[in-house]
Amino acid sequence: MSTSTFKDYLHLHFIVLIWGFTAILGLLISLPSLELVFYRTLIATIGVALVAYFRKKDLVLAIPDLLKIAGVGVLISLHWIFFFWSARVSTASVCLAGMATTSLWTAFIDPIVNRTKVKWYEVALGLLVISGLLVIFQFEGGYWLGLSMALISALLGALFSVLNGRLTQKHTPYQITLVEMASACLFALLFLPVNAQFLSEGESIQWAWKGLDWFWLFLLGGVCTVYAFSASVELMKRLPVFSINLTINLEPVYGILLAVMVFGEKEKMTPQFYLGTLIILISVLIYPVLNYWNKRRKAVRTLG
Repeated sequence: MSTSTFKDYLHLHFIVLIWGFTAILGLLISLPSLELVFYRTLIATIGVALVAYFRKKDLVLAIPDLLKIAGVGVLISLHWIFFFWSARVSTASVCLAGMATTSLWTAFIDPIVNRTKVKWYEVALGLLVISGLLVIFQFEGGYWLGLSMALISALLGALFSVLNGRLTQKHTPYQITLVEMASACLFALLFLPVNAQFLSEGESIQWAWKGLDWFWLFLLGGVCTVYAFSASVELMKRLPVFSINLTINLEPVYGILLAVMVFGEKEKMTPQFYLGTLIILISVLIYPVLNYWNKRRKAVRTLG
């Protein structure tokens, strides 16, 4: 592994550490999930626009490209809505454990989108993830709703990651992040009345911030979104999508440890929960070995 690649992976782990804190922020902020996503993406849109302006980055896009990126932004909005919703109806730990299945979904979505051959070891690692989930479901059945929402969020996360992997080949991180955050914000805004009328039992939209909401929101929108999201898009130019999503599986490790530190006893789960999460995370350690072995085997064949 070259020095530049090592730095990229180190940077990626730092970003994942930041993302591990997002579920905690979702619980610290008093706003409902949809309003939370609206404000997060609004702050992120303004932040990216300001950074791009001062750095004099070109943001002009053709209409067809604009629509494609905006469509991915809608997926991101739904991904975050289910993510924060999951944490609200269960715990941050359960939400993060479900998010670790992102690599499983990527193993199947990436070959379909990019028309490549399915790699047997990616599928095997996906099955390993499923076994870990079965352990969690067996002993933590009371959190099935939250875990199910997290699985949907992981599916959407894998889909937009694969699509972003293609978009980065043609567009800059600033163009992609700005349009995706703006379209995610617009989708959340348009969906707010629908949610209030049909899905939230008549509860009115909560626009007002309470207590330290302003601080947590700007931390969520600025550091966890503008910085982390733009940096991750940039890394997609140099690192494999599956490798990125598999590293993101470490998000539960960082997140669960941080959640226990912040919320204490409320976040402590049964030993079986941690066993299931450990099974899921073993895939993170196995993948680089299998990927290196597969590439070396292909190189030997080519030379032969």
